[in-house]
Amino acid sequence: MARSVILGTGAAAPSKILTNQDLERIVDTSDEWICTRTGVKQRHIAEDGETTSSLATEASLQALEMAGVSPEDVDMIVVGTTSPDMYMPNTGALVQKNIGAHKAFAFDVFAACSGFVYALSVADKFAKDKLNSKILVIGAELLSTITDWQDRNTCVLFGDAAGAVLLSGEPKGDRGILSTHLRSDGSLWELLHIPGGGCVYPPSAEMAEKRDYCIRMQGNEVFKHAVRSLTDIAKEALKANHFSPDDVDWFIPHQANIRIMKQVAERLEIPIERVYVNIDRYGNTSSASIPVALNEANRLGRIKRGDVVLLDAFGGGFTWGAVIIRW
Repeated sequence: MARSVILGTGAAAPSKILTNQDLERIVDTSDEWICTRTGVKQRHIAEDGETTSSLATEASLQALEMAGVSPEDVDMIVVGTTSPDMYMPNTGALVQKNIGAHKAFAFDVFAACSGFVYALSVADKFAKDKLNSKILVIGAELLSTITDWQDRNTCVLFGDAAGAVLLSGEPKGDRGILSTHLRSDGSLWELLHIPGGGCVYPPSAEMAEKRDYCIRMQGNEVFKHAVRSLTDIAKEALKANHFSPDDVDWFIPHQANIRIMKQVAERLEIPIERVYVNIDRYGNTSSASIPVALNEANRLGRIKRGDVVLLDAFGGGFTWGAVIIRW
């Protein structure tokens, strides 16, 4: 059976780090409050000259280097992001330019924190249709640019980063992406959204003054929907592949909140020792969180050949999805 296989991984984050102690000087919060409720201890924040596309470029080059593939051999680039450099051109096109992938076509997927899982699902279908193609799948965000730094409930959560994988279709074998599962529910959009910047509420002085280009979230409601949706879609993915929780070697969920991750793992009956967690060092990096964690686990040698890896994401929209991979 033809499957798409991950040949290389990469990740990038700004060198500037914003700690919880730094945030104590910005808003009314504390390190204890942030750690207890979110699990975040620090996050990376972009400085002048660093953009979503520049982080995506760095992560992509790392993935290509690991795979031993030249940019000229890349056929497709798909980027999951909620914070593109600009609305046009798409971030994928900028990455294509930056790395010199001259024959690749490129586009973005806009699915908030589920962006990487959505992009990976799209790329999986293309890779299996066009075997031996080389596809860069990227999750990249500069959430610091759309974070309200006066909102103590949200500004403690988010950070900037990018992660990438190089995917290729193989004609046969037992490893690779086994299945992908996607869902959405637009009726709940008001629970997690960015009110300004689009055609409904175009950029204006009023929008800037009210900071309505920033993320707005009803945290308690999002928490409940996230736990239920992440659990349900992961169970669906396991059932589709006739797996039990014991078959999962690594569970890599979206790094949104440590309490969400722990509750989902508990409901799935996956021990916390098999849940990859790095939210303490990166915060919530939206579509970048899963590929950054996947790259870390891969480069540290945690993931072994033949391991079953479960990816699970939830984001604004609402969007959510899961992917099962045999490494």
